[in-house]
Amino acid sequence: MKESEMCKVKKEKLKIKVRGQKSEVRTILALCFIMLFLAPAVHAERIKDIASFEGVRDNQLIGYGLIVGLNGTGDKGKTAIQSISSMLERMGVTVNPNDIKTKSIAAVVITATLPPFAKPGIKTDALVSTIGDANSIQGGTLLLTPLKGPDGKVYGLAQGPVSIGGFSAQGEGATSQKNHPTAGKVPEGVIIEKEPQFILGDGNEVRLFLHKADFATADKISKEINKVFEGEYAFPVDSASVRLAVPPDYKDNIVRMITNVEEINVRVDMTAKVVINERTGTIIIGDNVRISPVAIAHGSLAIEIRELPEVSQPLPFAPEKAETTVVPRTNIYVKEQKASLVPVAGVTLGQVVRALNTLGVTPRDLISILQALKASGALRAELEII
Repeated sequence: MKESEMCKVKKEKLKIKVRGQKSEVRTILALCFIMLFLAPAVHAERIKDIASFEGVRDNQLIGYGLIVGLNGTGDKGKTAIQSISSMLERMGVTVNPNDIKTKSIAAVVITATLPPFAKPGIKTDALVSTIGDANSIQGGTLLLTPLKGPDGKVYGLAQGPVSIGGFSAQGEGATSQKNHPTAGKVPEGVIIEKEPQFILGDGNEVRLFLHKADFATADKISKEINKVFEGEYAFPVDSASVRLAVPPDYKDNIVRMITNVEEINVRVDMTAKVVINERTGTIIIGDNVRISPVAIAHGSLAIEIRELPEVSQPLPFAPEKAETTVVPRTNIYVKEQKASLVPVAGVTLGQVVRALNTLGVTPRDLISILQALKASGALRAELEII
């Protein structure tokens, strides 16, 4: 065999080998994709999103204050007048409340949320709402107001211009309004003056509170924490709390331990639930909802009533005693939709949705069907109506 022919043979063998390797790679990739699609879906959530540590919580503040600078839309009663008179007296100005006649002030209640571990000087928003008969607080300014906690101590001071996020305008024959003109917000209008006491464990252990109580989820959280810290440090106390002993390496740095715990992913065990909002016709079906094999027949009844009264008037030159009479005529139309039995069953969310869609009914009718399925015992889920 010539040298040129041998080179050609070697090239052909090399091409065949490369093609074989490429086909093997394609086959492996195809198998990987098939395994990914066939693998069960795992819904994992961070512990930060489903639970919180004991002591890490918000606190509510409340206060009573005055808004000034209103364009004649303030309180008309005496509540705000008495308040402004008392405030002026504290400022060294003596004024008779009967001499104050103005509609440019409004008495309001101020509420604010104190975030966890708030430090003096941190700012937060304030919400203001009128308690008198003021028509609008648009364009007003909240005067300096102390905000107190449930213990009666002052934790913040509120002051600043009020924003209602809308408007209110009216004339003699028409009015126009957007949002609520008697409630508004003072952005970053609260300055924290005192730090509340927070207890983050006792140094030896901390507790983790689940946002939604569930025994299975609490047990999975403790197992995942123990797996990360390589020891038996966490165990579920009940369906809503997990007790975590501080590992020796984190005795002097609990914050780092909490950070590591919050980043752990846990598969949340959700209860089978169907949520129905009858006001809006909204239906939410959970992933674990199942329907036992049943047959459903659902039909609707439509009744239409039309009033077509006939008026009989006297003829020209009729006697004076003749009167106009109205003869009522009512037409009633009744239409009942025919319905046949339809088999419905489902062991996965997709099957449940497809089975219910085969009925071809409106959300309002579907609400009645789900309630009937629950009453018959075929709907294996909790039915919650909001």
